[in-house]
Amino acid sequence: MNEKQVEQKLVKAVKAMGGICPKFISPGTDGMPDRIMLLPNGKIRFVEVKAPGKKPRQLQVVRHEQLEALGFPVSVLDSPEQIPEIIREVQNGVS
Repeated sequence: MNEKQVEQKLVKAVKAMGGICPKFISPGTDGMPDRIMLLPNGKIRFVEVKAPGKKPRQLQVVRHEQLEALGFPVSVLDSPEQIPEIIREVQNGVS
């Protein structure tokens, strides 16, 4: 399984929960997460999608820390099996 397949499964699962998960593109700001998970009732989380077993690059880690310092949760997703837990965390307001 590659990163694109993991990402597609995330988008499909979020849509099934009544949300959207648009691609996050931030020209001029490298290292930002790949997706923004938006669930009903104003629930939000940034999601960095990686191929199974891959880790974020150092710049990505720095960007995640910046977002978290501002109060925005960030998840790193490298397996479709993580998707239900990430969705549950977002629904329950867990950072």
